[in-house]
Amino acid sequence: MTPAIMTLPSKGAIAEPTLDFLRDCGLRVEKPNPRQYTGIVKGIPNLHVLFQRVTDVLYKVTDGTAHFGITGLDVVREHPSEDVVVIHDSLGYGHCELVVAVPESWIDVDNFADLVDVALDFRQKQKRNLRVATKYPTLTREFFHRHGLHHFTLVNSEGAIEAAPVIGYADIIVDLSQTGTTLRENHLKIIPDGIIIQSQACLIGNKKSLVADSSMLEVAQNLTELIDSSVSGRGYYQVTANIRGSEPDLIAAKVAQSPSTQGLQGPTLARTYVPGSQDDWYTLTIIISSRDVLEAVRYLRSIGGTQTIITPVRYVFLESSPTFSRLLAQLDL
Repeated sequence: MTPAIMTLPSKGAIAEPTLDFLRDCGLRVEKPNPRQYTGIVKGIPNLHVLFQRVTDVLYKVTDGTAHFGITGLDVVREHPSEDVVVIHDSLGYGHCELVVAVPESWIDVDNFADLVDVALDFRQKQKRNLRVATKYPTLTREFFHRHGLHHFTLVNSEGAIEAAPVIGYADIIVDLSQTGTTLRENHLKIIPDGIIIQSQACLIGNKKSLVADSSMLEVAQNLTELIDSSVSGRGYYQVTANIRGSEPDLIAAKVAQSPSTQGLQGPTLARTYVPGSQDDWYTLTIIISSRDVLEAVRYLRSIGGTQTIITPVRYVFLESSPTFSRLLAQLDL
């Protein structure tokens, strides 16, 4: 069997969160030596790991050196390729936005239409284009043209570009932002309707490998099964409680009356034998949404429940992986 290779970020904002995410999904990455750029995934046989820079993750998957990868969705959208398929576009971490930011001193610029007017003024009065510093020329160009801004020049910038307007080699910037703090500290403001893309970590795959090699498709299914079930599980808790009642059907009906205790598919009741008790007791088990925990406990108390135990749910496996089903549709398989 051909080894499957998944490339992961070696450094940067999503490097450690990626390892934490995979571990929580039962896909712990093991490296023989912390200095090495290779490893293995214990949860899936024959799945090897290659650590690369965030942008190189995409390149390795694009050229087929790696079959799978985790990187930022912003990177994938900036460098589109027919050879890459986005298997899962929202892994739930690494959130950021690609935004248009202008100097705070531009008090008359409150939206993108105002920026279009500023660009026209630069063209007519200063006889030059609006200069835009960014590391995302493709997404910036598409967004600007789509919103009617055509008179601009992109200035490629490496490192921290927040200082570009102060230094003077650009008028505005387009850059990633998580909280906006760094932009504010550099006297920049985000244009409210200038959010180009909302990004987070995503799982990608090499389309040709997935179509041509059934073993790669099997690895993709294993990955998506564990990721989907783990992500779903984080939204639920298992509730176990002892409850008095003479008829299990009546107890179940009472439990189902509250939205907080309706659960994924109703309660399970088992007879509980309590020595010396004259009452009938049952053990109730139900899976509920994490947001309903306190309300569920209060309601169970009101209908005779006691000794309630709340346990985190690690996995919720559905009839099939929704992500894998979408992947098959994308590949026309």
